[in-house]
Amino acid sequence: MVPKKDDDDKENPDFKEPFDKFIHEPSRLKIMAQLFVVESEDFIALKVQTGLTWGNLSSHIAKLEEKGYVSVKKEFKGKKPRSWANLTSKGRVAFEEYIKSMQGFLTEKVEKGKKK
Repeated sequence: MVPKKDDDDKENPDFKEPFDKFIHEPSRLKIMAQLFVVESEDFIALKVQTGLTWGNLSSHIAKLEEKGYVSVKKEFKGKKPRSWANLTSKGRVAFEEYIKSMQGFLTEKVEKGKKK
């Protein structure tokens, strides 16, 4: 069981977030989930699959890349640049841990709700 925050809103040093809040951000969650199910994906397909704007996609990919969760490869097809993204092994492990944490968190909440 995860210790709760104190009622007075001061941080409890024993409190641990039940899931990775960095991944939990909606745009990053969409990107991570999409990259989890493919080997790699170009930015055009990633934009379509996530529904993000070019600016949001680029910004969140950069944050994921800084964290070491995503790798970006750039190439040219003729004279046109093309960027590809994929999850790194660190990113894949982090996303698998996120999934397990969310499943546990939600299961605990559902079980508590059934007991009421």
